[in-house]
Amino acid sequence: MPIVNGSSFVYTVKQGDTLYSIASSIGGTVPLLVEANAIYPPVIDPYQIFPGQVLVISTPGNRQVNHIVSAGEALYQISRRYATSVDLLQGINKQITNPTLIYPNQMLQVPALIYLVEQGDTLYRIAQRFGVSTSILLEANQNRPGLSPDVIYPGYQLIVPLPTSNNIVVFQPLPGTTIQVGQTLQGYARAFEGAILYRIIDQNGQIVLKESPIQTAAGGPAYGAFSTSIMFDNQPTTQSGELWVYTRSPRDGSVQDLVAVRVMF
Repeated sequence: MPIVNGSSFVYTVKQGDTLYSIASSIGGTVPLLVEANAIYPPVIDPYQIFPGQVLVISTPGNRQVNHIVSAGEALYQISRRYATSVDLLQGINKQITNPTLIYPNQMLQVPALIYLVEQGDTLYRIAQRFGVSTSILLEANQNRPGLSPDVIYPGYQLIVPLPTSNNIVVFQPLPGTTIQVGQTLQGYARAFEGAILYRIIDQNGQIVLKESPIQTAAGGPAYGAFSTSIMFDNQPTTQSGELWVYTRSPRDGSVQDLVAVRVMF
């Protein structure tokens, strides 16, 4: 699956910007910016960008999506773009001490991946693959050049929000990817005494991994990082399933803060 490796940046064009100046200050190359954002005929006049447009820039490095704050942008607007919460964004970006105070050009990690569009892709198929809605995809890519609900172009780099709850985000494995024994499961969670749970089921309802505990690096109200090696209790009986990360209510044992990640076996 063509998920972009490396560091990706979501940048809002300012007055006076050019593709060259953006590439020089953030990274990447002008040809890659052109292809990743479909800045070419017949989509748009070649190399033309306008203030307020949102571009994706990808560079070598660890896989992570970073949102560069634009002038006048608030954390709640950024959280809405990525279909998550203000609490979670603040929790995974420790430099934010006050959620009402963020600054232009500040770089925030966001729960998203960048998908490289292939020939024959549609927004609907991409949404199905990653377990999100087309409306979430359109919201995440609002104000981007070269994107419409009906047409996307091969080579375009599409922002895809990751599944989150208010208190949990899973950064690995990514939705739609293949998992196996020993692979890393990691993310952030806010939980009482840092105790969270995970399990894996296949499409037949077969339990691939029974409910298992994970300890995060910090207990609530802080968000703590977590990392563990994925284990299987049983072999999957289908090619796909779901990995669940969640907590249970101390009052009645009900599942809370469920994040369900679509996975392949």
